[in-house]
Amino acid sequence: MARNVAAIVLLACALTAGAAPAHARPSADVAALQVALRAERVYAGGVDGIAGPATRAAVRRVQRRRGLTVDGVAGPRTRRALGRRGRPRLGSRPLAARARGWDVAALQFLLARHGFPSGPVDGGLGPRTDAALRRFQAWAGLGADGVAGAGTLAALRRAPARSPLRFRRPVGGVIGSWFGPRGTFFHPGLDYEAATGDPVRAGAHGCVTFAGRNSGGYGKLVVLQHGLGMTSWYAHLSRIGVRRGACVAAGALIGRVGSTGESTGPHLHFELRLRGAAVDPSGVTAG
Repeated sequence: MARNVAAIVLLACALTAGAAPAHARPSADVAALQVALRAERVYAGGVDGIAGPATRAAVRRVQRRRGLTVDGVAGPRTRRALGRRGRPRLGSRPLAARARGWDVAALQFLLARHGFPSGPVDGGLGPRTDAALRRFQAWAGLGADGVAGAGTLAALRRAPARSPLRFRRPVGGVIGSWFGPRGTFFHPGLDYEAATGDPVRAGAHGCVTFAGRNSGGYGKLVVLQHGLGMTSWYAHLSRIGVRRGACVAAGALIGRVGSTGESTGPHLHFELRLRGAAVDPSGVTAG
């Protein structure tokens, strides 16, 4: 009971605070709340785990609809009013395939933050979430059994991994889309705005492990292997300028900007992965 009360108090504090500062730490519980509010059609914002004004306003709209005290706090009565999407709390049961609810949405959000996004954060543990869960468990040195129990959740509650290496900017231009939540999805890299044909350069010394067309939406793709378990990914290229097995220096030309694969226009999608987990390139990419 004490743990339940503590969780509710923490969530209430997040939702009653003022406008969330830019450095606010995302919360899996707030992300789960946002999923439930989207299902109620009272919230159209992204599932970013930040309790901002739009999230609080959506909570108030639900409360008015259900005849509850309108205080913007997602307490027990408000969560009950959200139905199955408002329960159960994360950690109250082991999670496996076909589970649904608040805790599944929180799990999906945590998996994405740790570099294992599984499609939309929607509160349903389908095949994509099951696969992401197993990949994370293997990455974290846990039994990859597809069951999110206490050990898996403890690992997910740690800070996400960061790159141990620094990288050069792979292309000129501004960043049009950052690493992190994008609507109900999670963007696992940086999108640089650039023109078709602009040169794409290696972010660090490395050897080519993939150079070709990717079937998963990346289009024409180059992947470089670096030290310490790091790889860098350069996606949506119009042309590829290296072959698999070649080793290149930092700054070497490896391709040209394009819009191949699942892309809405010319840009470079740049991604960093640590032993397969997508990590934020923002603080380790410069030049």
